[in-house]
Amino acid sequence: MSIILEIVRNILDTSFEYFDTATVAHAKKRFMDTIGCLIAGVNDPGCSMLRDLVIEWGGKEESTILVHGKKVPSHRAAMVNCMMARAFDFEPVGPYVDGKNTPGHISGTTVPTAISVAEHRGASGKDLLTALILGDDLASRINAASGFSLDHGWDCVGTANMFGATAIAGKLVGLNEHQMKNAFGTVVNQMGGSMQNFFDGAHAFKLIQGRAAEAGIVSAELAGRGFTGLSDPLFSKYGYFFLFCKSYQQDVLTKELGEKFYADNTFKPYPCCRANHASIESIMELVNKNRITPDDIKQVIIELPEGDYEFAIGQPFKVRETPQIDAAFSVQYNVANVLLRRRIELEHFTEEAIKDPEIDHLIKKINVEKLKGDGNSLSATIRVIMSQGDVFEQKVDIPKGDEAFKPMTDDEKKNKFRKNVAFSNLVSPENGEKILNIIKHMEDLEDIKELIKLLIP
Repeated sequence: MSIILEIVRNILDTSFEYFDTATVAHAKKRFMDTIGCLIAGVNDPGCSMLRDLVIEWGGKEESTILVHGKKVPSHRAAMVNCMMARAFDFEPVGPYVDGKNTPGHISGTTVPTAISVAEHRGASGKDLLTALILGDDLASRINAASGFSLDHGWDCVGTANMFGATAIAGKLVGLNEHQMKNAFGTVVNQMGGSMQNFFDGAHAFKLIQGRAAEAGIVSAELAGRGFTGLSDPLFSKYGYFFLFCKSYQQDVLTKELGEKFYADNTFKPYPCCRANHASIESIMELVNKNRITPDDIKQVIIELPEGDYEFAIGQPFKVRETPQIDAAFSVQYNVANVLLRRRIELEHFTEEAIKDPEIDHLIKKINVEKLKGDGNSLSATIRVIMSQGDVFEQKVDIPKGDEAFKPMTDDEKKNKFRKNVAFSNLVSPENGEKILNIIKHMEDLEDIKELIKLLIP
């Protein structure tokens, strides 16, 4: 049996009753976290531009642009909802596959895809969770098998996520085996996305999140009408692995397929690139332990492992066309922010907060250096040199949020959701609590539209 056929059959043959309690509970947490981030991101400038354009386009009223309440074609609603979920780079990340973390932002595509298609099709909460778990698993396996590296140039959100979105849409639409294979064969033709977006501080990196959902839904809908795609979208002469990967691990795709279900495994405590988090925790620890005031600092030195140093966060901070993205992908900004405000909140990524002259003054004292020798990815060491000569140093190897090594508590995740709701100032706290309760009992929800009602002010 070909690998693509094995994958297709696993998606079509797996029902909700096949999942263990832990798998379902983890899916609900990802769902909750992503919805919270989407609510917080409703008025992000880039999201508003896309929302207004999609509403201007109009079309059949199938699915809801969440929080705003306008109904548009399902694939377009999903595209906007995904972009809102990625607005502050705050949603779940890091698919954990076969004992290893890999870079990725899967939930920001798969959760809004599942919601939009489920609403259009009148699906139940159990149907949504089943499709979501299977889509997350496939995207995670593709992502891990691809051997992602920054020097590939591709953003895996625009590749691996499209497989996950297609699986979700195909499952909820009710495709058969032949149709599902054609849906995957069709979505390969729509893949792309450049890592350069992060270095340039461009809105476009968020659009990839939504385009993955749009492409997956369109591919599934076309396949249901008889549209054909590559016969082997993975391993044909010009299939996915040939086009997008310098090397790959084929065995990851089917190892314990249908027995283990992989997904994003990190919940972010801070609304910015994960590569900043160890530095944030290091400087928070130093600030809390020592009497460090901004005016008394002579110099701050941040040491990052090579991969993180070479990524966008290692660039000298500067405010360009999109300040929120410049700040979210700058370790200098995030360390300066903690030194000035002693915490990290969503409001610190508004233009007013970012352009605070005191931030600029602090950033001039902060140097970013490449770690000499080996270091864990996502780790950081910070040294603060005071004007009086004192030197304070702190290292964090694994920042908080990784479920396998340093998890947030369930209460912390719920409080993050509540703070996201409060930041939006659109969904009421009362509805926020009702949403949490519905998610807790999602498998009992007869129609996902009951949840959608609470997500419209």
